[in-house]
Amino acid sequence: MRRLKILHRTYYNFWGLVQLQPHRLLLRPREGPGLRIEVSSLDISPPAQIRWHRDANDNAVAMATFASPTSQLAIISECIVQQFDERPLDFLVADFAVNYPFIYDADSAAVLQPYLHCGPQSDAGMVARWVRQYWQPGEPVQTYELLDRLCAGIHRSLTYEMREQPGVQSGVETLTRGIGSCRDFANLFIEGARALGLATRFVSGYLNAPRSDGSSGSTHAWAEVYLPGAGWKGFDPTSGEIAGARHIAVAVARQPEIVSPVTGAFVGPSGAELTVGVWVSEL
Repeated sequence: MRRLKILHRTYYNFWGLVQLQPHRLLLRPREGPGLRIEVSSLDISPPAQIRWHRDANDNAVAMATFASPTSQLAIISECIVQQFDERPLDFLVADFAVNYPFIYDADSAAVLQPYLHCGPQSDAGMVARWVRQYWQPGEPVQTYELLDRLCAGIHRSLTYEMREQPGVQSGVETLTRGIGSCRDFANLFIEGARALGLATRFVSGYLNAPRSDGSSGSTHAWAEVYLPGAGWKGFDPTSGEIAGARHIAVAVARQPEIVSPVTGAFVGPSGAELTVGVWVSEL
């Protein structure tokens, strides 16, 4: 078991006095067999009334409402987590799903339907053609091996860029440009896996990895595939590896746009500067 401290600071500096509308915050790590929250705090300035709830994806959502006008919004989330999932490859897939292709059982398929839906037909066709370089119909392959090929292939063949602009590229756009951020690579992996008929979802969270300034930690995005018998297993195409001890999930969703850490609006002079910092340290 490891203990990690996660500090996530977000600052919006507005170009005048504004009135903040309700903000939706996804900052609390997802608890489960591999992770438990020991302590957490959420400090917001100006003062906000916070109400917590679980959304349809079982993400912990904080809704913040504000009374006072302000020229700055500061959101500081700090937590200590206990992490147990240090052997990401220690899982067993159900016998019928070990080899690809396979068919989800009827009950699972009904629940997983939103995670099987591909994009527009034109995009889905191009993505499906791209996937064929990793698997040809009739080729014997294990399901995990196929997903590993897809994950590693994105890592090897495309160029990573840190992109501050909001939004996520479609799989076709990432393939055409040959460049993308972690969320773009995760979205391409999702579209590829869905083209193969595998239920896949987007994951937003933290990565415990060294930075050039000597510190550690950043926001990050990857994907999870539902494998019968094993459950949701993470794949990180940015690094070309299965998600493991370095990955701390915060929120999951069918589409990337749903799991932004901070979502909200304001009334007042247009324009704001955003500063975000994340630090992950082992205790």
